Amino acid sequence: MGGTEARDGRDGTEAGARDGTDGAEAGSDAGGTDGGRGTHGTAEGGAPAALTTPRGRRPVVAALMLGMALAAIDGTIVSTAVPQIVGDLGGFTVFSWLFSGYLLAVTVTLPVYGKLSDTFGRKPVLIAGIILFLIGSLLCAAAWNMGALIAFRVIQGLGGGALQGTVQTIAADLYPLKERPRIQAKLSTVWATSAVAGPVVGGLLAGYADWRWIFLINLPVGAIALWLVVRHLHEPARPRPKTRPRIDWAGALAVFATGTLLLTALVQGGVAWPWLSAPSLGLFAASAALAALTAVIERRAAEPIIPGWVWRRRTIASVNLALGAMGLLMVAPTVFLPTYAQSVLGLGPIAAGFVLSVMTLSWPVSAALSDRVYNRIGFRLTAIIGMSAALLILLAFPLLPYPGEPWQPALIMLLLGAALGLFQLPLIVGVQSTVGWAERGTTTASVLFCRQVGQSIGAAVFGAVANSVLAARLLDAPAPGLPDDLDAVARALEDPGALSAAATDHLRRAVDAAVDYVYIGAAGAAALALLALVVLAPRRFPVITEAVSTEAALTEADGKQGTSA
Repeated sequence: MGGTEARDGRDGTEAGARDGTDGAEAGSDAGGTDGGRGTHGTAEGGAPAALTTPRGRRPVVAALMLGMALAAIDGTIVSTAVPQIVGDLGGFTVFSWLFSGYLLAVTVTLPVYGKLSDTFGRKPVLIAGIILFLIGSLLCAAAWNMGALIAFRVIQGLGGGALQGTVQTIAADLYPLKERPRIQAKLSTVWATSAVAGPVVGGLLAGYADWRWIFLINLPVGAIALWLVVRHLHEPARPRPKTRPRIDWAGALAVFATGTLLLTALVQGGVAWPWLSAPSLGLFAASAALAALTAVIERRAAEPIIPGWVWRRRTIASVNLALGAMGLLMVAPTVFLPTYAQSVLGLGPIAAGFVLSVMTLSWPVSAALSDRVYNRIGFRLTAIIGMSAALLILLAFPLLPYPGEPWQPALIMLLLGAALGLFQLPLIVGVQSTVGWAERGTTTASVLFCRQVGQSIGAAVFGAVANSVLAARLLDAPAPGLPDDLDAVARALEDPGALSAAATDHLRRAVDAAVDYVYIGAAGAAALALLALVVLAPRRFPVITEAVSTEAALTEADGKQGTSA
C-alpha cells in the first residue's frame, strides 16, 4: 500500500498512505478524500469479515469499553481514598507516587506496546495488558506498606499502557472511516462517566468498606473484558513472515529509561526538590543524554520502537505536536479548577468536582457530532475551528468576576469540553486513517504518548507559574507567616477560622490571580496547537482507502518486515 503525499489539497483527492518524506513506495490503493468520502473495502483496517457487521462487533466493543473503563477510572477512584490509605499504611511524604508511578509506567510503555501490536497483533498485546493490570490490582489490594503499594501501582501502569493504546487501535481497526466517530464517542463516554463515577465509587468504598476494594473491584470487570476479548476478538490469520520478526529490546529499554527520568524530573521538580537543585538538574541532564542515545539506537534498529517516519510525515508529526499541546492545556481545568472552586468560590469537594465534570458531558457529545463537520470541511480545518474556540474560551476565564458564581466557571468548562471534542477526535480519526494496519498501532501510540508527555510538562510548568504568582501576591500579605504555595494555601483556606478576614480574602485573591495566569498559559498552549496545525499539517490529510483483502494487507506488512530485517 502507499502512494504519494497529497499536495496541500490542490487536488480534490488524497493519494496514498505516506506523506512522501520517507521514500516513495509503489502502491495500488488510491487514497480517499479527507473526511472519509472515499469508498471502503470489505475488510478495512485488517478486521475479519465477521467483525465488520454491527452484530459481530458488539461483544468486542463491550470488551474495549470495559478495558478502557479500567484505565479511565483508576486515577479518580484512587484519589478519593488517599486519606484512608495513608492512615492505614503511612507514607504521607511519598503518597503522590501512587499517581506519579502509575503515570510514568503508562506513558513510557505506550510506544513499546504500539510497536508490539503492529508486529504481533492487537489481541495478544491487549490480553497481556489486561492480565498485567489485574495482577497489579490484586497486588495493590494486598499491599502491606506504602512502598509496596507504589511498586504495585507501577505494575498496574504497565498494564494500563497496553490498555490505552491498544483499545484505541483496535477501535480504528474495527470501524471504517465514516463509522469511527461512533466508537470514539463511546470511548469518550467511558472517560466522561469514569470522571464522575470514580470519586463517588472510591468515596463509598473507602468510607463504608475498605480502601483495598478500590483495587479488588477491577477484578470482575477485567475478567469479563478478558473473556470477551479471548472469545470474540478474531484477528485475521497472519501469513508466516519471510524472516523472524526482530524486537528492538535495546530501543524499548532506552525509551523506557529516557521517559522515566524525564517524567520523574517533571513530576517531582518543585515538589520534592527545587527546580534548580542538583536532583532536578541531574535528572534533566541524564534524560537528555539518554534521549540522544535512544535516537542513535533507533536509527540503527531494524524494527525501531519509535520509527523515524513518525516524525518525518507531516500529518503524524503535526498531530503529535498539536495533541501534545492539548495535553499541556488540559492541566489548567483538571488540576487547578478544583482548587479554584474550593478556595475562591468556597465550594465543597463534591460541588467543585461538578464544576469540572460538566466538561466531560459536552466533550463526547461534540466528538460524536464532529464527523458531520469534518466530512464537509476536512480534519485539519475542523480541528482548527475547535482549538480556536478553545483559545477564546480559555482567555475568557481570567475575565470572570471575583469571587463570582459557580455557574460561571461551569459554563466555561461546558464550552471548553465542546471545543476540545471538536478538536481531538477529528485528529485521532484522521491520523489513524492515513496509515495501514501494520502502522496503526505505532501511530496511535505516538499520539497518546505525546499527549501524556504534554500533561506532565503542563503540570510542571503551570505549577511553577501558579506558585510564583502566589509568592509575589503574598509579599504584601496583611498577616505574617501565610503559606506561599498553592497546596498549602488551599489547606489553610479549609480552616478559615484560623485566619483573619483580611488574610482569608488576601489568600483567595492570590489563588484567583494564580489560576488566572494558569489559564492564560493554557491559552498559550492552545495557540501552539493551532500553530502546529496551520504550519505543519497538510491542508488535506492523505487518507487511505483500503480496498484490498485482509490477507494482502498482512502479506505486504510482513514483506516490509522481512525487507527491513
